[in-house]
Amino acid sequence: MRLLFACLLLLAAVAHAQVATDITQLRLERSDDEWQLSAQLQFETPMAVEDALLKGIPMVFVYSADVLRERWYWYDKKVQSAERHMRLAYQPLTRRWRLNVGSGSAASSGVGLALNQSFDSLAQALSAIKRVAKWRIADVSDLDASTKYKVDFRFRLDLGQLPRPFQIGALGQSDWDVSASVVTPLVAESSK
Repeated sequence: MRLLFACLLLLAAVAHAQVATDITQLRLERSDDEWQLSAQLQFETPMAVEDALLKGIPMVFVYSADVLRERWYWYDKKVQSAERHMRLAYQPLTRRWRLNVGSGSAASSGVGLALNQSFDSLAQALSAIKRVAKWRIADVSDLDASTKYKVDFRFRLDLGQLPRPFQIGALGQSDWDVSASVVTPLVAESSK
């Protein structure tokens, strides 16, 4: 009986520690002069991440897309690259969640496009993080029409943006692993 109970506890701990992040939808569209990516993700927030958020520690989630030219003789060549950083933080005084969305690195001091939104609950803020719509990833003029390309799309929690004690504690722990990636050919119908 004790052995059965121990096995059940072990299975529950393993199931709780493994957080699956899935890209449920991915769509590439070509508009007049650019390629746009739309995606929908599905994941549950790990308990360690949620606890850190509730303590006021901001988390940075990163979308990245690389347009790669296929080559038979070497690795695929990166032609275009785009990144979107989303910084989620809890504001204890107002009891609201603040989401800052920006292009480029969250730590860079350069001028970039930024959007700030406030949400009443963590679920609302996470639903905004779990989807991206009509995100410009490449210019049509930079791509040769006769060449085959593919898109490497990735989503991850940026552990490098955490405070140092959390970076050390999160190293190698699956509780902090929120990531997904997919590679798809760059083929789409023109949007109207």
